[in-house]
Amino acid sequence: MSAPELNAIEIQGTTRAEFILRGALATGAAYGLGAIAPYVSSALAATATNDVDVLTLALQLEQLESAFYKAGLANAGLTGDVQKFAKSFGAQEDEHVKALTGVLNALGSKPPAPPKFNFGLTDQASFVKLAVMLEDTGVGAYNGAAVQVETPEILATLGSIVQTEGRHASTLRMISGQDPAPNAFDKGIPSSKVASDVQPYVQQPPSG
Repeated sequence: MSAPELNAIEIQGTTRAEFILRGALATGAAYGLGAIAPYVSSALAATATNDVDVLTLALQLEQLESAFYKAGLANAGLTGDVQKFAKSFGAQEDEHVKALTGVLNALGSKPPAPPKFNFGLTDQASFVKLAVMLEDTGVGAYNGAAVQVETPEILATLGSIVQTEGRHASTLRMISGQDPAPNAFDKGIPSSKVASDVQPYVQQPPSG
């Protein structure tokens, strides 16, 4: 039985929805993500619509970055440290894709299928230049979206990803001869700006 109004009731400073979600996430950690869906989706439906939107945006960015590193390794003739980091960072982006897909599935939301991309990579220099832009954009996108997240556990998950993205960005900036940390504070980037920045590399939208 659904009772959305109950989700606003606080249990020792925690809303009922958050209380259910935390218990569900603990269950998921013990028994797998599939176990939490029946417990968490109804709680979030009333209180954290924005969370699903942010998770979806994050997944789309991670899909793009995962595809980018695969394209670089396949087409850009990478060597040395650039090749090493492309393999390492690409594997981490794959893990991000898997984790975010699992969370969205557990919340009862269908994850978006990845589109086809065309990054126009021709050599290592073009790869590094675009890698810096994409990783910087990813960090800004997470920072910009963070204020919309309503559930602390989801915010913590996204925070753990953006820290890794920031390390990717600083490493790649050093490789390219740029300042690895040019600012004391990174600004958030609105989702509309993120979409326009990455749109040139989307060759075909996902089917379905």
